[in-house]
Amino acid sequence: MQTTRLTALVLILLLATTGFAATKLVKIKNPQAAPDFTLLDIDGKRYRLSDYKGRVVIVSFWASWCPPCVYEMPAMNRAWHKTRRDELMILAVNMGEDEDAIFNFTGKYPVDFPLLLDKKAEIMKQWKVTVLPTTFVVGADGKIHYKAIGGRDWDADSVIKLLLQLKKP
Repeated sequence: MQTTRLTALVLILLLATTGFAATKLVKIKNPQAAPDFTLLDIDGKRYRLSDYKGRVVIVSFWASWCPPCVYEMPAMNRAWHKTRRDELMILAVNMGEDEDAIFNFTGKYPVDFPLLLDKKAEIMKQWKVTVLPTTFVVGADGKIHYKAIGGRDWDADSVIKLLLQLKKP
């Protein structure tokens, strides 16, 4: 188990330092329905993925100790502000941390979209996430159309354009 964690950490650090595929998203060849989940944010507000069917949803799995996660949060927040009027939703699922850790993180990196708590990493396992950050783009049809492993420039014009093309089911 220790070797797996070390391998994941090395991969995270490699991705953080190389700027790997800063705007590229991997297209899913046969989009499948996104697994539904219900999670709370740090204020106790409940979010359910299926409540956003008909909208494009970015589901990002992250942690405050993960360098590429930290790298992409400001860009993700800028993307949120650019697109929220276009019915795009961002749900950032924190892996294994508590409210205090996330509160401290947002003191350094303000975030205006929901940061959800997956304290036992159950949703992360359901979505088969093995590396952080891993982000999925769910189309208005409720299916996963894109996947990104590592930090991305979510506010890049090319990424925003791609996301908005998924608005129609």
